[in-house]
Amino acid sequence: MQQEDLVLAEDDPAIQASFSREMLKQLKALDTYDTYQGWSEARILDPLVMTKERKRAIPIVGDPSPITLARLKAYYNAIASLIEQPSGLMAVPVIHVSHEGFGRVLITVGRLIVVDKTVRDVHRFGFESLQKMNDEAGKAIAQALELIERFTEVANL
Repeated sequence: MQQEDLVLAEDDPAIQASFSREMLKQLKALDTYDTYQGWSEARILDPLVMTKERKRAIPIVGDPSPITLARLKAYYNAIASLIEQPSGLMAVPVIHVSHEGFGRVLITVGRLIVVDKTVRDVHRFGFESLQKMNDEAGKAIAQALELIERFTEVANL
């Protein structure tokens, strides 16, 4: 990806949101080959922004690439990490995606399932904007924390 192909501006305020910061940590943690060495934060997060033009360029039917699967994993790892911080309980993401890009994501806390998401078309994984990604993750985290509060006994098992 060329620098001029980026749709995410270097000064986008959504990059400073707590979820975006956690996504950067998770993406860098999964980068075992130092691909992101020297990249700006906007360039690292940019592939998560799936504009209509980018979506049109991806076939409707396709197998998810290992890079796309890593982004999906980083997204749910970031959600789990931000569930752990206020709750003090370990949140574990479980991701199963078929080679066709369909599957399910669960995040468990103790024996409590706090996130249950069916995923499809994973080869087109992304969000309309970085702000939309932050908003969707924020909703998932808030719902998970509410479940933990309601079912504390199960979450502590």
